[in-house]
Amino acid sequence: MPTAADAVAVAGTLQAPRAGVASLDNATGHKNMQQLIQLRWFAVVGQVVTILVVHYGYRIHLPLNQMLQALTCLALFNLASLLRWRTHRRVTNGELMLALLVDVAILTSLLYLSGGASNPFVFLYLLQVILGAVLLKPWSTWTVVGVTTLCFAGLALFSRPLSLPPDHDRGLWSPYIQGTLVCFALNAALLVVFITRISGNLRERDAKLAGLRQRAAEEEHIVRMGLLASGAAHELGTPLATLAVILGDWRRLPHFSSDPELLQEVSEMEIQIQRCKSIVSGILLSAGEARGESSEETTVSTFLDDLVEEWRTTRPVGTFVYDNRFGRDLPMVSDSALKQMICNVLDNALEASPHWVRLEVAHEGDDLQLVVTDAGPGFAPAMLAQFGKPYQSSKGRPGGGLGLFLVVNVARTVGGRVAARNRPEGGAAVTLALPLAAIVLEEEDDEEENIGMHGHDGIPH
Repeated sequence: MPTAADAVAVAGTLQAPRAGVASLDNATGHKNMQQLIQLRWFAVVGQVVTILVVHYGYRIHLPLNQMLQALTCLALFNLASLLRWRTHRRVTNGELMLALLVDVAILTSLLYLSGGASNPFVFLYLLQVILGAVLLKPWSTWTVVGVTTLCFAGLALFSRPLSLPPDHDRGLWSPYIQGTLVCFALNAALLVVFITRISGNLRERDAKLAGLRQRAAEEEHIVRMGLLASGAAHELGTPLATLAVILGDWRRLPHFSSDPELLQEVSEMEIQIQRCKSIVSGILLSAGEARGESSEETTVSTFLDDLVEEWRTTRPVGTFVYDNRFGRDLPMVSDSALKQMICNVLDNALEASPHWVRLEVAHEGDDLQLVVTDAGPGFAPAMLAQFGKPYQSSKGRPGGGLGLFLVVNVARTVGGRVAARNRPEGGAAVTLALPLAAIVLEEEDDEEENIGMHGHDGIPH
């Protein structure tokens, strides 16, 4: 029956996507903050240019020193933000709101020094409100709305007057209309650029989130299958043991021992019962039971050579080509999950191509690479597009398609990759790339252990 450890595994699977979602939210918040910092640089440069054009081009007197001091404070704040968010990756909603409120405060000070509510650039408040609506939580957005509204009202009551002539009837020749037009164009351009980038960040986050949810669903499916298999294996143990005892008794009966044909059939049945017991033991081992008793230290090449020898003798394969080019051998612990994963790929190749299967082993970079090739009809395009998804099978039987699904997910648990392709000369090839760091033992650890056991003088302690 399923154990408490199995229940913990289910809980861990369900908890995993939550951490992934939090990580995605942090990454998206950091990207949004970077976009806000870039936008602020554009705002500083644009405001400096506008102030100088108005003061020297339109001959409208402005308190240059005070306005430039305010913009210097904004530039310093932006520089500090740039340095901070290079090292800190987690951006909270409160920090984004604070950044927007600093922009509102600087804008308010500039408008206070240049006409207050009568300044055509007062509509830049709308830019802050829209950015808040895109970036912040609802309560934070309404906070920004309330602050900007109070600032607008305060500017209408308290501000330094701006000597703009009331000549709105001149159309585009009016300085006020020209300022309003520039403000509108600036708002529109910045919003298009910024909102486009923010929308891209959000779409990227949603795509990754959908992938995490799909992965969580697949992993939960695997855990539930493991619970079912573990329970079934426990239940099958007793009847298999009973059958083994009965067949042993039959072998000693005169009726069977005197008939070579019956005796051969009993022997074959005993072999098959033993194979069933081995399969049950493998299921329990994969579920994490009796691992301490069954795991043993080996090497990569030895592990693969033994796996190939066992697979070759228990499958009716015509020609099996085994090409091991791994090179310098490395220590590892035999793992039934890896063994079953590789055998699963070989079994699929054998079903597609009973007369010829090939396994190539190589050491590629930091990966153990295994390529299983067959001479069958290859994968259908729809199968390649949905490779590794559950219940995607060309065999046409209920429940088919779980083999490669399990292969992909076992590889993914150790950080590996699985890829499939059709060969131009016919047949298919499935490539397993498994990071050696996840499956081999550290040689330094082994050396230290040997030193600890034998001492530096080589004498056992």
